[in-house]
Amino acid sequence: MEGVAEGLWELADLHEKNGEIAKSVKCLEAICQSTVSFLPVIEVKTRLRLATLLLKHSNNVNHAKSHLERSQLLLKSIPSCFELKCRAYSLLSQCYHLVGAVSSQKQLLNKGIELTASFGDGFSGKLWSCNFNSQLANALIIEGDYQASVSALEQGYVSASEMYYPELQMFFATSVLHVHLMQWDDGSLVEAAVSRCNDVWESIDPDRREQCVGLFFYNELLHIFYLLRICDYKNAGQHVDKLDAAMKTDLEKVQHARELTDELNIVNEGLSQSDLPHRDRATLSSRRIQLEVEISNLVGPGSMGQEVLEPAYFGNVKRDLGDKLELAPHPIDGEWLPKSAVYALVDLMVVTFGRPKGLFKDCAKRIQSGLNTIKVELVKYGITDGTSEVDLQHSAIWMAGVYLMILMQFLENKVAIELTRSEFVEAQEALLEMKSWFNRFPTILQACESIIEMLRGQYAHCVACYSEAAFHFVEAAKLTESKSAQAMCEIYAAVSYICIGDADSYAKVLELVGPIYRTIDSFVGVREKTSALLAYGFLLMRQENLQEARIKLASGLQTTHMTLGNLQLVSQYLTVLGNLALALHDTGQAREILRSSLTLAKKLYDIPTQIWVLSNLTALYEQVDEKVNETANREYEKKKVDELQRRLSKAHASGHHLELIEKTKFQVRRLNETDIKRAMAGPSMKVDLDIPESVGLSSSAPRPSSRLMDVDIGRRVARRG
Repeated sequence: MEGVAEGLWELADLHEKNGEIAKSVKCLEAICQSTVSFLPVIEVKTRLRLATLLLKHSNNVNHAKSHLERSQLLLKSIPSCFELKCRAYSLLSQCYHLVGAVSSQKQLLNKGIELTASFGDGFSGKLWSCNFNSQLANALIIEGDYQASVSALEQGYVSASEMYYPELQMFFATSVLHVHLMQWDDGSLVEAAVSRCNDVWESIDPDRREQCVGLFFYNELLHIFYLLRICDYKNAGQHVDKLDAAMKTDLEKVQHARELTDELNIVNEGLSQSDLPHRDRATLSSRRIQLEVEISNLVGPGSMGQEVLEPAYFGNVKRDLGDKLELAPHPIDGEWLPKSAVYALVDLMVVTFGRPKGLFKDCAKRIQSGLNTIKVELVKYGITDGTSEVDLQHSAIWMAGVYLMILMQFLENKVAIELTRSEFVEAQEALLEMKSWFNRFPTILQACESIIEMLRGQYAHCVACYSEAAFHFVEAAKLTESKSAQAMCEIYAAVSYICIGDADSYAKVLELVGPIYRTIDSFVGVREKTSALLAYGFLLMRQENLQEARIKLASGLQTTHMTLGNLQLVSQYLTVLGNLALALHDTGQAREILRSSLTLAKKLYDIPTQIWVLSNLTALYEQVDEKVNETANREYEKKKVDELQRRLSKAHASGHHLELIEKTKFQVRRLNETDIKRAMAGPSMKVDLDIPESVGLSSSAPRPSSRLMDVDIGRRVARRG
């Protein structure tokens, strides 16, 4: 009977290769349902193949789980078969992950770890121990047990070190860094994790390093998140440039591989002709071998139909050629995110660095490209027009949520760019699109509620509705648990109150900024400090405490210029300082500062700041009696005021204007208890988002993850206080 089973296995493989999945399943089920008994080991192997097939090509996770649970029962009666037992544990663990059965998954993985410990110190046993510890770390993350997750990963790192396997060491070192970034309790631990990643990466032979594409992207993105968190924008920018170049190189390789694959298909079609002359057959056979080698060199042997059965693709979406960024060798093979999501993240990082510098044209291209890519991927997870989170397959919720979070961050940056450029109607449209996605996925995108309120505040402030702006900023602060995000929203609210300009508003400014200013050194990085100094200095200037204002503003400008590289913030600092110098009758310094500010405001297409600077320059020319400059400047100022007024009138005339500034939160359809439990598996739950200038990681959340994927992509410095 063993020969019959092997024949059916080969036939199943052939059907799968031809894309005939139903026929492949029937071949394998014929063995399981046979009235003639097969040896238990044959049935186990068959059920493992069936489970893998179902996980790779369908959403039928429960059917796959049943096959694996049956395999486990059969394996209990077999004393040996270590590899089969480990594969069964690993695949069943993935099924439990996909259906959200975390407790069962942890119990199973601990049994797997016990099995590997009893197997001895062999290489295979240590590899499987690494597999189980990696999956256990993910399960512990879902429960928010960061310390235990790190312990599991450290055990994996020890096993990899004992095997003298630097690529596997790097896998665990980066994973530990990832967890520390998610739960930033001790800055020294994070710094040590970063340092270890650097050391291990350097220990890998350069030739082998080139083959570790998945690890490269994972490590570089984690470094960027870390550097953004500590506001080391200069070094972070270098990593972004490196990633962007690597992405473009890989895209070229994949495109070339697709072209070669097309040619290979033509060659295979020619070889299938029975009447092909011997000489032609020999020529085509030689070319086929050559093409297979070239494709393998470009995208790896896994893309040539030699995929190992385990583990299956997470999220049940079969990937295209070269579309998987593996982080570790078989039997781990885990990936952090699909390549399309990683590349979207790279584009998001480019936008994150380009937007504050005024590189809006390139940012717009990246945003549109990212949005297009993500929407194509969302369709694969069942998300089309009208789909809501309760319509999703449970196994698709996590990965769909990842794409949704990245999509929201692209839209967030789009809103920020359009507001900076005074394109208010376009900003309205992007903000309303964010609202639409949030309405459809309110649990998965729960973290975005605070961001949407913050952006409503930014919109209201830009169209001079300062009272409404302050309301939305304060509401945004209430909706986040992130100390950083709360501080930034309160600073934004303070600036809006300063613009209102009455005594009550000034009192509210002190209530908001005072506590932040007194605890400014407790924040990681300098973003909060520079923003607080700008607001506080602006208030002091309005209260005519000019010398003290000058000291605060000069200090904040120096820090902003040296560390953040945010031209818009620098421009605002310069404008306030120029206004201050003018009030102090220091016309020489005022002229120099205001001209610099005007140059930056023009680069950013920031019309309101241009008008503010021009009004100060008009006053300056009047003070120094430069009539020609005063007249020319006044005319230019009037032209800009008229332009801004046209844009404001267009925005106010929109039917969505009042909806956006109204002093109430958007109402969304709240889920019932059952729906909430289903959507809780999403990637966002209570993850705090931050302002567009930064990119960070999720804090805690009860959600599944495939490969420590809990980076709230991009959530940029989403940290607890």
